[in-house]
Amino acid sequence: MIISADTGGTFTDFVFEENGEFRILKVLSTPENPAKAVLKGKRIIAGDEPIELIHGSTVATNAVLERKGAKTAIIMNEGFEDVIEIGRQNRPQLYNLFVKRPEHLVDTTFRFGVGGRIDKAGEEITPFDERKARDVAKKIRELKIESVAVCFLFSFVNPEHENRMREILSEVAGNEVYCSLSHEIMSEFREFERCSTTTVNAYVQPKMRRYISDIEAELGEEHLVIMQSNGGRISSATASREPVRTILSGPAGGAVGAFEIAGLAGFNKIITFDMGGTSTDVALINGELPVNVESTVSNYPLKVPMIEIHTVGAGGGSVASLDDGGALKVGPESAGADPGPICYGKGEQITVTDANLFLGRLIPEYFLGGEMILDRERLKNYFTEMAEQAHIKPEELAEGVCRVANAVMERALRVISVDRGFDPADFVLCSFGGAGGLHAVFLARLLNIPKVLIPRDPGILSAKGMMLADCIRDYSQTVMLDSKGVVDKVADLFKAIERKALNEMLREGMSEDRIKLEKFLDMRYLGQSYELIVPLSENPEETFHEAHEKRYGYRNRGKSIEVVNIRVRATGKIDKPEFSRQQVPVQEVEQTAFLGEKDSIFDGQKIPTEVIDREKLRYGNRFEGPAIIVEYSSTIVIPPETSVYVDEYENLIVDLKGGQHE
Repeated sequence: MIISADTGGTFTDFVFEENGEFRILKVLSTPENPAKAVLKGKRIIAGDEPIELIHGSTVATNAVLERKGAKTAIIMNEGFEDVIEIGRQNRPQLYNLFVKRPEHLVDTTFRFGVGGRIDKAGEEITPFDERKARDVAKKIRELKIESVAVCFLFSFVNPEHENRMREILSEVAGNEVYCSLSHEIMSEFREFERCSTTTVNAYVQPKMRRYISDIEAELGEEHLVIMQSNGGRISSATASREPVRTILSGPAGGAVGAFEIAGLAGFNKIITFDMGGTSTDVALINGELPVNVESTVSNYPLKVPMIEIHTVGAGGGSVASLDDGGALKVGPESAGADPGPICYGKGEQITVTDANLFLGRLIPEYFLGGEMILDRERLKNYFTEMAEQAHIKPEELAEGVCRVANAVMERALRVISVDRGFDPADFVLCSFGGAGGLHAVFLARLLNIPKVLIPRDPGILSAKGMMLADCIRDYSQTVMLDSKGVVDKVADLFKAIERKALNEMLREGMSEDRIKLEKFLDMRYLGQSYELIVPLSENPEETFHEAHEKRYGYRNRGKSIEVVNIRVRATGKIDKPEFSRQQVPVQEVEQTAFLGEKDSIFDGQKIPTEVIDREKLRYGNRFEGPAIIVEYSSTIVIPPETSVYVDEYENLIVDLKGGQHE
């Protein structure tokens, strides 16, 4: 049996295939040790039977965000020990005279310099200082450092000094000290970004290794596969060595799942909206998954390929409060799984989930298929008290909480669309996540998006996407070449990387006939600071001109072009589960799908609203809002003046203009 598991802030989601059908399960997350929830779900589904687990983890992300990683040291060239703190000249808060930089992952006392120097051509200009290296290794042993990041200048051209440093660390400090070498994590220039990426990898590696070991103790190493941020899966052994590649693995699974399912439904231009318990992740997919090699986590730049996802701290568990001026604020603080929202029975602070329940948009007896009953009565005193403080009615407070949360998420959607020159009206909003269906149609209306696609089991789409992900490895190397005749210049370099990629994909368990290798160039006009990634073609200069004009609105044919990096993406195709497709449409909704009426509040008005069981909806069904659609993994709110159509894959297509569907 193959099971995929996605660890979220509130729930851990599972998807598995049984008798040709997808089955799903949600269990409460265990933040103190996420492996407990993963193994609990596995036992519920399969007992002691052997399985293959495909897992998206937030362990690396949370370790950085919460500053709960390993005791880490950095070893740089002598005189460059503080590169990680000096960073770049970027000033995000330009006019804030009192700005303070966040606490660094590695304290200054744990940053060491070792003599030796490699130049840009890979030649040794200063011999490696073996004595100083041994002294540093002894200090690391004495300080009981758990993990070390080694980042020497131009190691991506010649890694000899980094490799020697690892050997000395192993001899002096012992094999129990984890070691991350920058040329293995990121074989590219820009020492700050390379140091930052390597440091984050070192910081999270021991915690990730322990976490993976906890799961492997029950499953076995060969039965665990990890989702990575670029939309592909890798073996647990690779994830243990390079955990920085798993920083956004859960959201990446959602983007992959949305892309595949929307494609089946006939939509290749989508904006994904993944709202969970703690945060909301959004991405714009214009025909292909958007992969970016420059991202930031907790102010640390990471130069590893990731699906381009924008995250904001707004989710079902986001806490509502009044600021000092009496204005309503929602998030980024979250109630999480424990204590959770007030309606879960333990929480003491109003959350977005509580507001939706108070407005009648959540149906207590059908939440999680009736397995988890929500306590609506418990909300009254909390909403009454805060409403009195704000001098409004409790119902107005609840709608205000939802509107403020929507405003935060609307801004996130604008960042990836309007701010980058895309009109949201040209896209379909693909909504998923446990709380996505409660807010998706309202957000689409704010952005003039004409249609919303809500897949089956939207609350666990990230876990389902992991089942649809191929095995992917990315490789890069800095070359710094003039673009003229570059195809011939880089031919041998590409061959070397392709051999490495092929060998590593074979070790990942892929057969050679299923491996696809794609080649790319990072190009820029001479004098520019950043590059565009373009596929290798017979005329890469023209390809770059076109890409530059598409991104920035102009091309400069008179300017010299520089090739900065070469890249190879290795994709191993896996057998993917097939989605069942209905053949005969049925326009009328069967009567057993209607579960009764509930009063729900829309724009201050209490309106009788039909409650519909999604399990009873069939291909071809059409109906009008208002309606609340309940299913195991999510609840979907269809406000007035909208229509719904069920397609052949049992996706819900919500039309905000109330028009007819073909």
